[in-house]
Amino acid sequence: MAGVNKNKSMFIKFLGTAGARFVTFRQLRASGGIWICLGDTNVLVDPGPGSIVRCLECLPKMDPEKLDALILTHRHLDHANDINIMIESMTCGGSCRKGAVFCPSDCLGDHPVILPHAARLPGRVQVIKPGRKYKAGDFAFTVSARHLHPCETYGLKFNMGKVTVGLVSDTRYFDGLADFYRTDVIILPVVFRRARQGIDHMSLEDASELIGRIRPKKAVLTHFGMDMLKARPSCQAKRISERLGVEVIAAHDGMRLDF
Repeated sequence: MAGVNKNKSMFIKFLGTAGARFVTFRQLRASGGIWICLGDTNVLVDPGPGSIVRCLECLPKMDPEKLDALILTHRHLDHANDINIMIESMTCGGSCRKGAVFCPSDCLGDHPVILPHAARLPGRVQVIKPGRKYKAGDFAFTVSARHLHPCETYGLKFNMGKVTVGLVSDTRYFDGLADFYRTDVIILPVVFRRARQGIDHMSLEDASELIGRIRPKKAVLTHFGMDMLKARPSCQAKRISERLGVEVIAAHDGMRLDF
């Protein structure tokens, strides 16, 4: 990406890999979101419950005061619970009006997950829309079509240097996913081992189908529900990898991908 110093760090760090309610509220996996560092820019996507604790417990710690942007893919608590404390941290308690917050429209308004006092603290709060491109510092991302989920939900596509990355958010599988997420690296939420009728989350079968259609250089499974944890995500990733001939790994809490 033009403008990014090649000597600076470029990485994605998983502050949590929990998916859905039971894994989240039992904290069988952490739910801190995904930290992206690109040059001098630090972005946190989906700060769920305990995000600030996970940031400060990391070795080395991820300092929330150094954040340049926060992104919510949607308003559900496993993705957005810590958004207000993260805004407070990014802006040094509101004493420094800086940084950007990007979110779907239903995160604001009559029943906001971003509280009115917190929404006044950043340099800007911007509603994301399908197909649009947004920028914060060195980091630029494109928003997907709306996903099939009970609330307004979007995924992201961005570059890490010369590597394209797709970050899928919660959704029921649909054919249009492959068109948008045709990237070098794809990160997929896998709540269930097998699809469940009437529940708008991706299963392992769905993830395998999407990986097979895209054939990225690397696929990363995350956002695991209870039955996925019981099925041992790393074993399931290995099976998909062997069957498709694509590198597939299962994320774990604290895992870092360097670019």
